[in-house]
Amino acid sequence: MSTSPIHDSGEHVTAPTAGATVAGAGEAAPRPRHVAIIMDGNGRWARARGLPRIEGHRRGVASVRRITEHCARLGIEQLTLYCLSSENWRRPSTEISFLMQLLEQYVIEERQLLMKERIRLAMIGRRDGLPAGTLAEIDRTVELCAANDGMRLCLAINYGSRAEIVEAARRVAREVLAGTLDPAAIDEDAFAARLDTAGMPDPDLLIRTAGEMRISNFLLWQISYAELWVTDVCWPDFIEEHLDAALAAFASRDRRFGGLTPS
Repeated sequence: MSTSPIHDSGEHVTAPTAGATVAGAGEAAPRPRHVAIIMDGNGRWARARGLPRIEGHRRGVASVRRITEHCARLGIEQLTLYCLSSENWRRPSTEISFLMQLLEQYVIEERQLLMKERIRLAMIGRRDGLPAGTLAEIDRTVELCAANDGMRLCLAINYGSRAEIVEAARRVAREVLAGTLDPAAIDEDAFAARLDTAGMPDPDLLIRTAGEMRISNFLLWQISYAELWVTDVCWPDFIEEHLDAALAAFASRDRRFGGLTPS
């Protein structure tokens, strides 16, 4: 495993078991309230095996299931998954069509698991352009899970953070023009309340698979103080032990939020 504070090679994983303690501290290891994941590498995984790209996406769904269950068991408050960016529409139409079918199938087939684990489902991103049938099934699953009291699973679909921020600015401007918002009352909390993620905690830990060292227009406002953890492992191969390694790295970080560690 790489010793870089951000990057993990994915060649070997040594992970703590759930409920592990910090060595010598005698206290439970700090866990993130909110984990966000950029699920990258489905296409590369398929290409390396001589398979079509869509097979990588299909296998990636199994990783979604594994990691969702694991986060729920660990007591993570929220898991946000970057499913489809607003830039992904540039991909071939056949691939986009398959992704929509896969998404629709996922939100139908996972209802039993979501209810069993008491998981709430949420979606962020633009609804424009998404197939009506897919949106209807997402909405049905969101409604079905609304009363659950467990982890929130947030799917970022047709999502782009810059567009989200621009739309929040437009909302603020409209409210100021309408006289319902005093410009003097606009602060970070007021702006955050007009983002897609209003009411959600900011991510504490951002994970990216497949080794790319970039944010890709994902939660730009919300991750201002998130810890970053990158692995070369492609998303279809990402398993519970990799998540545990990311959580162990998070527990070892000194989160100062711009301040200094007390001496």
